[in-house]
Amino acid sequence: MGQLVTAALHTKPVTMKEYVLLFRMDILSKKAQPSPAQLKTYMQDWMEWMNAIAEKGQLASGGNHLSYTVARVLKPGHVKSEGPYVANNESVAGYIIVRAKNLEGAIFLAEKCPILKGENTSVEVRETATPPAMKEGAS
Repeated sequence: MGQLVTAALHTKPVTMKEYVLLFRMDILSKKAQPSPAQLKTYMQDWMEWMNAIAEKGQLASGGNHLSYTVARVLKPGHVKSEGPYVANNESVAGYIIVRAKNLEGAIFLAEKCPILKGENTSVEVRETATPPAMKEGAS
């Protein structure tokens, strides 16, 4: 037992980084929208997936779903357009922030995301970053 305690004392803690998982889905096409039965299954799967991440201590932020209807896109020159930004029929539908040792660890979590069961969906994994001017000690 003494060896285990000694080994544990000399083990360096694993530094976890934060990653944003951006969930994209087709919000325009009727055929890409889940049926009520599919939606119920997706939500059950979603809660199980989120709980599994939280139980491992890897959920940094619960994130949020984003509105499809109350949204505006602002561009230079005071140009505004109604609705969310959509490219290739996909728009950001929500996000969560997770903790992982590295990008591969974050991808491992993202690969199990139930949103990937749907049509025209994707999960983008991005490491959070501090702008150089805001880093500690920058002048």
